[in-house]
Amino acid sequence: MSVLNEPIKEVLELKNYIGGRWVKSESGQTVDVKNPATQKTIGKVPMSSRDEVNAAVTAAKEAFPEWRRTPPLVRARYLFRLRELLEEHFEELSRVQTMEHGKTIDESRGETRRGIEMVEVAAGIPSLMMGYNLEDIASGIDEYVIYQPLGVFGHIAPFNFPFMVPLWFSPFALATGNTFVVKPSPRDPISQVKLAELIEEADIPAGVYNVVHGGADAAVAMLENPDIKGVTFVGTTAIGRDVIYKKCGETGKRAIVQGAAKNFMVIMPDANVAATIPALLTSFFGCTGQRCLSGANLVIIGEDAFYRKFLDTFADAVSKIRVGYGLDDSIQMGPMQSVDGKERVLGYIEKGIAEKARLILDGRTPKINGDYPDTCFIGPSIFENVTPDLTIGREEIFGPVSSVMRAKDLDEAIKMINSSRYGNGNAIFTSSGKAAREFQYRVESGNVGINIGITAPMAFFPFGGMKDSFFGVLHGQGKDAVRFFTESKVVIQRWF
Repeated sequence: MSVLNEPIKEVLELKNYIGGRWVKSESGQTVDVKNPATQKTIGKVPMSSRDEVNAAVTAAKEAFPEWRRTPPLVRARYLFRLRELLEEHFEELSRVQTMEHGKTIDESRGETRRGIEMVEVAAGIPSLMMGYNLEDIASGIDEYVIYQPLGVFGHIAPFNFPFMVPLWFSPFALATGNTFVVKPSPRDPISQVKLAELIEEADIPAGVYNVVHGGADAAVAMLENPDIKGVTFVGTTAIGRDVIYKKCGETGKRAIVQGAAKNFMVIMPDANVAATIPALLTSFFGCTGQRCLSGANLVIIGEDAFYRKFLDTFADAVSKIRVGYGLDDSIQMGPMQSVDGKERVLGYIEKGIAEKARLILDGRTPKINGDYPDTCFIGPSIFENVTPDLTIGREEIFGPVSSVMRAKDLDEAIKMINSSRYGNGNAIFTSSGKAAREFQYRVESGNVGINIGITAPMAFFPFGGMKDSFFGVLHGQGKDAVRFFTESKVVIQRWF
């Protein structure tokens, strides 16, 4: 297999998947899906109308009664079949992600693997969905709780993990007996089309899983449809809080809303430097910094000599990152997913310079490995002399920029983190168990890393979040997802 083997050979005319049928949108409006590395158009995605969204919801609603009566063990068998198909198409799915998003092939393979793990965990639903009981709560009276599905759920997907993030939710929704409607990001929707094709091949009944393409109008139509019982969302805090969470509250829907982040990586003087540097490279610059668990602020604790030596070592390693088309196995960082994403990052770099932070590694004119347009490419950048009150130290950049800060001790570092409006995934690098415990105990963060740069929970644990990084009660993945997609029914019984 050639390292640049591209599974998408021609421009794909994407369709909606509604009620077990591939349906051409009647909206007449499409958006080009471009490979961010080559700038070639690889697909045309429709901007579906409100009626088309409602048709998908109706199909899901009609499929719900029979799917809800399907025994959990049988639903699990469908997921086992889907899991086998995902394994069979593993490399193709991964390469599609690289073509439409821009991340490296290794990063895409990791995304595919994590998506498959969600299906594997959800297939354990006969155990995960068990309720509980107690006999003789009073004389001759027993009481028990059963978990039951609610109906149709919707997902509004982000662009940064086009394959994996919907799978944080859909396998658990289907396993618990609900039906599902996904609206992929129009920036990179092909992964969800490929997933729906495999769901169809797995013979999951028509209407149980649906895909409707579109933009903001389609998302609003989903939020306003009274037949949708709950919505899951991953994206910006502004949209998540002010649109998704607010609208779900107004319409009585359940919601899992995961927002933005500003993650701190704290370096103690006793950190294992040789092991820490590679972890930081992946944290700050993996997926070109376009993930809610990316490192953003690097806080170094220690004397001047340690600070300078650590920063120089880090900067030297970062300067050697190979930038290019992610289907080349030698590439370590791909392009930004879009032109506007690159422009946003460039704007933050200019803002950092204007606010007198020191740019010690400038990624604005990267060396691109290969003959590709620089339209979406940007290199890794490092600022030092950053403080939490600066724009680049405070706001989510969502790109390959590391802002270096100093703290006199762990207490000051924790106060820096807790002063942030975000609380998604913060980490400490240390050889001290005492410092690690103090950090995990006090830091206001939904996910915490101890010598781990990317604090991504496994499928059987919830994906945490606090403050402006999360809105809701129950999280995606694991037992939280099972509870989110079910209602507790309490039965109290006595027989005469």
